Amino acid sequence: MVVVAACVAILASSSVVCAQDEQDLQDIQRLSALQQSGNQNPRTLNDLLMRISSKAVADTRRALIADPGEKDGNLALVQSMLNQPEDTIDLAKVEVIVEHMIDPDVNQADTLRQLDALAASTRARFPQGEATDTEEKGLVLLSTMKDPGPWNDNRPFRYDLDNPLGTNITDKLLSHFLATRLGNCVSMPVMFAILGQRLGLPVTLSTAPMHEFAKFKKDNGQWQNIEVTSYGTISDLHYQQQMAIPPLAMQNKLWLQTLTRRQAALVMVGPLVEFYDSTNQPERQLTLTAWILHYYPQDVSALIYRGKAFVQLYKKRYEKYGLPRNIPPAMQAEAQEIGSSINETFATVDALGWVGETPEHKAEYLKSIQDRKASQQGG
Repeated sequence: MVVVAACVAILASSSVVCAQDEQDLQDIQRLSALQQSGNQNPRTLNDLLMRISSKAVADTRRALIADPGEKDGNLALVQSMLNQPEDTIDLAKVEVIVEHMIDPDVNQADTLRQLDALAASTRARFPQGEATDTEEKGLVLLSTMKDPGPWNDNRPFRYDLDNPLGTNITDKLLSHFLATRLGNCVSMPVMFAILGQRLGLPVTLSTAPMHEFAKFKKDNGQWQNIEVTSYGTISDLHYQQQMAIPPLAMQNKLWLQTLTRRQAALVMVGPLVEFYDSTNQPERQLTLTAWILHYYPQDVSALIYRGKAFVQLYKKRYEKYGLPRNIPPAMQAEAQEIGSSINETFATVDALGWVGETPEHKAEYLKSIQDRKASQQGG
């Protein structure tokens, strides 16, 4: 198991001894047995996954003594957004609230104003007549982002070939994209989905390993993948082959899914999870991933960040004691609880078929970026 092996390596430096709840271990063993046998019963897998993910909130409360998330007004605001009826979720408002939590200097009203202006300029370009098909409007939206013109102040939105991975969290924010016109596989599909929603178009988000893209519902009712970073379309098969997505992960519907509006909003909360991870706030990270998994149990990225948060929490509270036997008796039960949660979370990730990026795949991707740069520069 790839993730569990990585987890053991992380824990070795802290001398953590993990124990698992017997029922949780049985669940993981059943998932692993299904994985190894290839006898994939979707209902059985879904039942197991739902049981594990639905325990997220309870596990968080049980494993933590004083969860700052309980008193955090920002997290309470995110939770209220996620709890509202699906058809009332405004993706733009979700985005600006999350961005403001990451960077308080983000001007939410200005970001919304710019998005509304782009939506209005796109609508003004729609062909006239009630018979205009949806696909034609989708192409106009892509053009508003891609092609220079008065609709975008002659400043088209481009893929940032100098920083394709979005090395800083702020690089992934829509406010940054609007200001610089340079985006990535987070900010670009998010903008397309937000503008599409504002225009009444059938759009949503989808995910692949370490990647996000958009989906557009064609006039024939079929959903088409929109790779906004290149303003083109890519088939599911191409994503599977290009990103080496294992068949098990596809069977368990980890990737390439047509997300509901709520699930799309949860994906947009992802940078906030990453922010808590990078700033060593495991309690908030655990609270947020618990909410995400409650609504979207197959969000494997949230599962991974949840496992990392438990590791951070253990180090934060118990690394100072050195060996586990030196932890005060009154704290032993909680330490074992957190250790159990680490094992359970990473074992679940592995059993679902997640596979991390290989050095070869990363090198191939970076080479494709360099080739694209050379092509644009005429080299």
